[in-house]
Amino acid sequence: MRFLITGAGGLIGSEAVRYFSKNHLVWGVDNNMRSVFFGPKGDVTRSIDSLKILENYTHFWLDITDQEKISDIFQKIKPDVVIHCAAQPSHDKAASIPMLDFDTNARGTIILLEAFRNHCNDDAVFIHMSTNKVYGDGPNKIPLVELETRWEYDDVNLREIGISETFSIDNCLHSLFGASKVAADVIAQEYGKYFGLNVGVFRGGCLTGSNHASVELHGFLSYIVKCAMTGRNYTVFGYGGKQVRDQIHSSDVISAFSCFIENPKKGEVYNIGGGYSNSASILEIIEMLQSRGKHLNYSLSENNRSGDHICYYSNLSKLKNDFPNWNIKMSLSDIIDEMVLTKKE
Repeated sequence: MRFLITGAGGLIGSEAVRYFSKNHLVWGVDNNMRSVFFGPKGDVTRSIDSLKILENYTHFWLDITDQEKISDIFQKIKPDVVIHCAAQPSHDKAASIPMLDFDTNARGTIILLEAFRNHCNDDAVFIHMSTNKVYGDGPNKIPLVELETRWEYDDVNLREIGISETFSIDNCLHSLFGASKVAADVIAQEYGKYFGLNVGVFRGGCLTGSNHASVELHGFLSYIVKCAMTGRNYTVFGYGGKQVRDQIHSSDVISAFSCFIENPKKGEVYNIGGGYSNSASILEIIEMLQSRGKHLNYSLSENNRSGDHICYYSNLSKLKNDFPNWNIKMSLSDIIDEMVLTKKE
């Protein structure tokens, strides 16, 4: 099979390249826009260079918003599988670059989908990496209860189960990043349902792993571990550090993609995150680091990030029902252990 992976230098993109290039021809697209979004700390040049040595890999240093060149690549390669991971990924950064954010996340996605529709075979597969931020701050309107170290759902029908794909993405505050990702999410669904194409939309929780080029505005778990390892101060924005996230390792994301490629659907949406078992508040993460002998210097800010979730973890029922062979292999404890071993002090 022939794979085209956008955002190839990023966390999920690079994991996909390494996994699928073992047995398939893979082309990657990444022009290191992360360095534009986040400066030198977001640079993924080293990640891209590490992929170039792979035997079955070819890299395109290309912007996904260049419609003509993207179309040319699709026409030349005619990929069997497209995995679209390229994005402006920061909840906060988008406010300072709204046009660039929307151009990358929304327009870039429809350019890829149109090239996919025009140049790929009917049985080809398109995977769109979306985000739980499409739900905006809607989950904050769910009754919550404050526990000693975390916020938790008060509703017993949600507790230990999480947010499902039927949760509304409308009439709430998203952040500009969330809004641009909503546009991309919905247009990807439409290409699946309206045109009858094999398109899967995966709404990620906190996607993480030791290869994450994290910065303060993106990549929570990787960044907090990095701060603990280097002695850098970490700022907790709002909610007393009790806000809850679910963490999923990049390898478990790719295994879900592999299941979808084997049995694709047309415009289906899946929440993909760590679920309740891999959920933790910032305070709980700090405790886990301290138990490993890694002390975090941190300060509490009363100002929460606009549209930020107080408590969110993914309901994985639909994903597991449609793909019963998939399950999470990397626990939250495993993920932190891996990061502590690989992050430099």
